[in-house]
Amino acid sequence: MEPLRFHDADVGGLPAPGWYVSMIVTASWRQSTRGNRMVYLVHALEKVSPPFHRISDCFVLEGVSPQGQAYARQRIVAVFRSCRLDPRSGEEIRPEELCGLAVEVKVAHESWRGENQLKVVGYRPHEGPSIGSPDRDQEPG
Repeated sequence: MEPLRFHDADVGGLPAPGWYVSMIVTASWRQSTRGNRMVYLVHALEKVSPPFHRISDCFVLEGVSPQGQAYARQRIVAVFRSCRLDPRSGEEIRPEELCGLAVEVKVAHESWRGENQLKVVGYRPHEGPSIGSPDRDQEPG
């Protein structure tokens, strides 16, 4: 029997901080640990290997301080606008509209419970070819 060995991805650490092309693969309402409604997104990062190729982002929109709520609302509007959607005052927040759309996400390293992990810290529109197109040869950054 062949011995099992560690792979580069097992010991290589987190991808570098910076901008990555992403496809939003999950966009839905969830409940926070305190039972409040939040928008939950999962991004599939292009040119990033498992286990770091997926990263989540949460926007808790109720049950937080007024400042926290305002910040989460600003961030979710930034996601919609970066996906070339135009949210308007009074419209229902519909996270499912984001599913399947390309966007660029800025990721940073964050320490949480003693472990380093990736965190989404910014959004911008994706300007290049569609994800998966054969002429896509840009590096993140």
